[in-house]
Amino acid sequence: MMDEAVLEGVVEIAREAGKRIVAVYQSDFAVQAKDDRSPLTEADLAAHHYIVAALENLTPGVPILSEESAAIPWTVRSRWTRYWLVDPLDGTREFVKRNGEFTVNIALIEEGVAVLGVVHVPVTRVTYAAAQGVGAFRDGTAIQTRIPAASPPVVVGSRSHAGDSLTALLGRIGEHDLISIGSSLKFCLLAEGKADFYARLGPTSEWDTAAAQCVVEAAGGIVADLSGVPLRYNRKESLLNPHFMVSGDPQSPLLKLVKP
Repeated sequence: MMDEAVLEGVVEIAREAGKRIVAVYQSDFAVQAKDDRSPLTEADLAAHHYIVAALENLTPGVPILSEESAAIPWTVRSRWTRYWLVDPLDGTREFVKRNGEFTVNIALIEEGVAVLGVVHVPVTRVTYAAAQGVGAFRDGTAIQTRIPAASPPVVVGSRSHAGDSLTALLGRIGEHDLISIGSSLKFCLLAEGKADFYARLGPTSEWDTAAAQCVVEAAGGIVADLSGVPLRYNRKESLLNPHFMVSGDPQSPLLKLVKP
């Protein structure tokens, strides 16, 4: 299952979904509000429908959980040992702002672990891809995290979700350079050695992180909860992640500065 042909197949699916997203992005699109008041556009739905159909063709019989079809009962999900976890358009707020900082996220989960991940950036057409035992790549070129971190460290923060908890953390870190950016691009900056640390001290869902976690881990980094335990998937009824931190260096002292 973990051969490079499957990884390349998912890369092509993500790129095609990206083209469909850009077609909407360049139009006069409408924005709806979901039940949780988060935005939804026809680009989310176009990408969702394409990705689901394409994955069903690539790996028949493997279940698919997408942000846009997440109402699958825990009684069903709890029996899954392998499934696709998809965010067809991560960063819809950035899409609506037209700043280009949104991605397509596709991950393969096996026994709770993200073992394959693709993060595609529709506007720039850059693709990050990784799989256990294969490595991590940006447009086919191998990437790795920066170990040790730069001095001062480069910290990434959310474009749309920064808050008091991040401000307090940055105070504990001391001297640093801050990059604010949307979606799973934060993880990708760490994976390719352009940043060193990211902490998310607010709500996220499992489809927000899985693909990018695979990329970071395959590049040499860590994605863990505030106790240092790597994030795992489909282990409970709720699809919300715990607060977490991402470090290019798994032994970075910055990890000890994040407080629950």
